Amino acid sequence: MLIRLLRTYLYPYRRDLVGVVVLQLISVIAALYLPSLNADIIDNGVTKGDIGYIWTTGFTMLLVSGVQIVCSVSSVFLGARAAMAAGRDMRGAVLHRVGTFSAREVGKFGAPSLITRNTNDVQQVQLLIVMSCTILVMAPIMCVGGIIMAVRQDLGLSWILLVAVPALALAMGLIIAKMVPGFRAMQTRIDAVNRVLREQITGIRVVRAFVRERHEMWRFGVANTQLTESALSVGKLMALMFPTVMFISNVTSVAVLWFGGHEINDGTMQIGSLTAMLSYIMQILMSVMMASFMAMMVPRASVCAERIGEVLDTESSVVPPPRPEPFRSNPGNIEMSFAEFAYPGADEPVLRSVSFTAAPGETTAIVGSTGSGKSTLLNLIPRLIDVTDGVVYVGETDVRNLDPDLLRSQIGLVPQRPYLFSGTVATNLRYGNPDATDDELWRCLEIAQAADFVREMPDGLDTAVAQGGTTVSGGQRQRLAIARALVKRPQIYLFDDSFSALDLATDARLREALRPVTTDACVIIVAQRISTIRDADRILVLDDGAVVGSGRHERLLVECPTYAEIVDSQLAAEDAR
Repeated sequence: MLIRLLRTYLYPYRRDLVGVVVLQLISVIAALYLPSLNADIIDNGVTKGDIGYIWTTGFTMLLVSGVQIVCSVSSVFLGARAAMAAGRDMRGAVLHRVGTFSAREVGKFGAPSLITRNTNDVQQVQLLIVMSCTILVMAPIMCVGGIIMAVRQDLGLSWILLVAVPALALAMGLIIAKMVPGFRAMQTRIDAVNRVLREQITGIRVVRAFVRERHEMWRFGVANTQLTESALSVGKLMALMFPTVMFISNVTSVAVLWFGGHEINDGTMQIGSLTAMLSYIMQILMSVMMASFMAMMVPRASVCAERIGEVLDTESSVVPPPRPEPFRSNPGNIEMSFAEFAYPGADEPVLRSVSFTAAPGETTAIVGSTGSGKSTLLNLIPRLIDVTDGVVYVGETDVRNLDPDLLRSQIGLVPQRPYLFSGTVATNLRYGNPDATDDELWRCLEIAQAADFVREMPDGLDTAVAQGGTTVSGGQRQRLAIARALVKRPQIYLFDDSFSALDLATDARLREALRPVTTDACVIIVAQRISTIRDADRILVLDDGAVVGSGRHERLLVECPTYAEIVDSQLAAEDAR
């Protein structure tokens, strides 16, 4: 998966990568040439007292060093540019894929995991690309070049390399093999810390209200400790790498000095050649160490790439049709025919054989006990999820044959948990209609019974709203969400328990103000309060995912025991009848 990701997202920047390889090649050749020049200065300049040769060769070394510096800086720049661009593209691809997911796929991964995959995981792959462009390209060139130059200096000492390089590679391989499971556990535990922290920040008021701070601190402590243990386990192995490298390097240096000293004493080797030989061996071992360092990063990046690939390879259960069809009639016409929905692997479906019709100008209400499938039924209409059996028609066209954007452009949804985005009141209201004027916004706020408290805000429509709408109350958030749906002027209004946080008087005023605005639209309301839906043109009663009653309020009181039971639990018998 790592190779596939790199191949896919680095291909557009192949010119930069070719530049990195060429510049690194020149830089490494320059670095390998320097010890030979230094040996020449010692053997032909210092020992012979030739000052002119020392100056000439020293000037050459300065030029070579300058070329090496320029090429190194340029290669790092090109590599970093390619890596940052590839990381940007990966994050965009992950976000785009998540944007196509239905509620089923989002629930499968979980929001904390998706956030981690699009931030930390992509960052690890991006870091690998940066280090590859600066280290991985250089290491093999330096290793091979160093071996060639060392053999040129003295063939007799080259046997030391045949021992040192495999020993170092074997040691690094054993350590890295033990690090892979640790990196995999770390990413999973980062997910866990992310999840717990997100829950605690989001639900801080609930935590405080139930005096559960100690319990939540304990939960976070457990997740944090597990992550720490994984990080320490990997860290201990990482800490073992560098002493191992230094031990083998120092033993190799001692061996070169020992055997090289004997050769100098015998007159078969010069001091400059020994110095160069030491430099080349250090370069070779450093290249092996750098390759090992890269090999240490690869396992973690590989795990992260697998997690990114899981998201990119997951197809949404809601797939746009290859040849979208147009609406055959008014988009406000809705029909469900024996609709059924079941989660994968579930023993029982959430919805079973649900059939009903809703026309423009009508209000259809859906009521039922908690868990009866009301919100699931509503989510089938904008195709946030797809039926597993049966058909959902909008405008006399199967929603699975409609372009999802076209379908959703006709729908104004107020979700069960209204969500406001960071920005201002105006930017939130214009979310579905960016061209709406201020007058239109105020008109929709008046209908949603939100104009009064918006006028009292410091900057009116320009008042800042925090992420999630946490700077306003639950009732205000619901009314702003209703106003946002009204600004869109859709053909279908879907209210998913959108009046629950309103008092009865505000609820009544809002519904009264909605009537003239929605006369040509289809309105479907999911509600718990009977007072909200008693005047609906049609009320569907759900029980355990099935429709057990359909009709107006008065008829259902007589014919549907489930509805009568719900009414009796909320209202006095005299008020209900």
